[in-house]
Formats: sequence, C-alpha cells, structure tokens
Amino acid sequence: MLKKKLNRFIDITAPPNKWKVPVIVISGILTAFVFWILYVGNAASYLSDNPETCVNCHVMFPQYASWQNSSHARVTNCNDCHVPHNNVFNKYLFKATDGLRHSTIFTLRLEEEVIKIKQAGKDVVQSNCIRCHSSLVGNTSLHNNYKDEYCWKCHEETPHGTVSSLSSFPNARVPKLSPLIKTDK
Repeated sequence: MLKKKLNRFIDITAPPNKWKVPVIVISGILTAFVFWILYVGNAASYLSDNPETCVNCHVMFPQYASWQNSSHARVTNCNDCHVPHNNVFNKYLFKATDGLRHSTIFTLRLEEEVIKIKQAGKDVVQSNCIRCHSSLVGNTSLHNNYKDEYCWKCHEETPHGTVSSLSSFPNARVPKLSPLIKTDK
C-alpha cells in the first residue's frame, strides 16, 4: 500500500525525461548555495553558548563589550539571559526563530542604530532574571511591590549599561573575526 502510494507520488512529481538533467543540475546548484550560506554565516556557531557568536554581527559589539565588562561576564553567557531554559526544544526553537529574524534584518541592512529587544525577548530575559536571582527576589518586600514590572526598570545598568548605539563603546575590545576569504599581502 505504502509502496504503491510512493510510486504514484514519484510518477506525479518526477520531471519529464528531457528535463531530468537540468533539474538535477539546478538542484545541485541550489543545494551548494544553501551550504555556502550556512558556511559564510558561520551557522554551526549558533548551536553553542559561546558569547563570541553574538559578535558575528558587528552591530552587537556594544552589547558584547558592555557584557564583557560587567559582573555577569564572570558567571553567564548571552544565552543564559536571552534564551529560554525551560526545555531544550524551546531553547533551540527560540534560537532558530530569533536567529533567522536577526540574520534577515542584518543581511538586508534593515537594523536600526539603536537595537531594541522584542516582547518575546523581554519575557525570556525577565524569566531568566527571576530564575537566576530567585533567592534574592523572594526575600525582599521591595520586589513584591513591583511584581508586574521588569527587573531592569530598577536595574537598568545591568549588564549592558546605557548602551544606546554603535558609538556607545567606540574603543571596546571585541574578538577579531577571522576573514572568510584570505588575501595574500
């Protein structure tokens, strides 16, 4: 039964005999193009928790520099705050959807000079603030009075300071990216 359905699907979708070679060539070119994009975009790095991955896009230099000089740099990485930790599937789904949105915006040069976090990102950061600082949050009456507020309403300098644009950290030291295409000089 299944084999019969598979053969019927192949009969319907298979190109005519005179088109088979062009279809195979075009499919090969498209496949190579996809792998080239994944290589150029350093796609495998996004599976890690390495903070240097976030500076694959130069617009993240100020955020990287401000995190690197904060107390959070000693105990966290970018994903600890900006990615959900309720389960592995949700973590990588969030990374994939957020990453695709970021890569589309940066590739098409649609980014704003002042990067702003989206609502989904705010919810994740808030959840992670509470997850990491739960022993502190529950022990003060001050936090109980502001349950509906984001943590950074009061802790706005943590950990990125007053980062507002690419010029916020003009002399920041960030990891130097290796060039994809090496030139002989």
